[in-house]
Amino acid sequence: MEINRTNITQIIKSFDLKPDKDYGQNFLIDPTIAASIVDKLEIEPGDNIVEVGPGLGSLSHFILKKTLNYKAVDIDNRMICFLKNTYPDLSNNFICNDIRKEKVDGCNKVISNLPYNITTEAITYLLKNSQNITKLVLMCQSENFAHFNDVSGKEYGPISVLIHLFGTVKKLLSVKPGSFYPAPSCSSTVFSIDYSGKYTLEDCASSYSIAKQLFLNRRKTIFNNLQNYLKNKEKAANILNELNIPQSKRPEELLPETYFQISKLIMK
Repeated sequence: MEINRTNITQIIKSFDLKPDKDYGQNFLIDPTIAASIVDKLEIEPGDNIVEVGPGLGSLSHFILKKTLNYKAVDIDNRMICFLKNTYPDLSNNFICNDIRKEKVDGCNKVISNLPYNITTEAITYLLKNSQNITKLVLMCQSENFAHFNDVSGKEYGPISVLIHLFGTVKKLLSVKPGSFYPAPSCSSTVFSIDYSGKYTLEDCASSYSIAKQLFLNRRKTIFNNLQNYLKNKEKAANILNELNIPQSKRPEELLPETYFQISKLIMK
């Protein structure tokens, strides 16, 4: 079923599906944008698609035109019941679960109008737990996009380290608040993450874990954070010396590749 401005009110009233703020629900009601987002996923024969937080199925409608090798995971059972009712022949494709607890190692492509309240956690879980993932097309609040895209400054953090070691981030389009029901307070950004293959997924995950520890206190130097993590001042100094990293550097001044190098030396 196509979700649009004409039928959204009637659907919500008929099925008692009032958006739940606790789940960060804002339903996409612009079919043109929904179709464009799905096109960006570049679905091919053999792809195994996972959609996170399908809601009423704004994206699902267009995905199912391209493939049936697909599952949608939503924590809100009301949405899953609605989708099962809408697509009775595909009821097994719709799963009620928290995506952070769902098995995703079989999927190779992910698409989502991400629930605003778990955006970072969802991306982290997906990148760390799917061994076959090659592409993600995601939508988040525009004000949060810098957390995933920047590799310097105050918005830079562990999630950006994970994403940039995984692959390439590309902004695809902006979506205005009026394209949603209810309209959020800010615009949204659709972006893609494509696996580069430069680092293994295990390397990405371990580097992310180290970055989390070294970003715990952004105001301290990388040396102070590293020695606190290692509980060994000499080892921290040796690692930084080997990588020619000044001890006065702060966490946001190190590139994602540097966190990978630190991680490898720590593992040694």
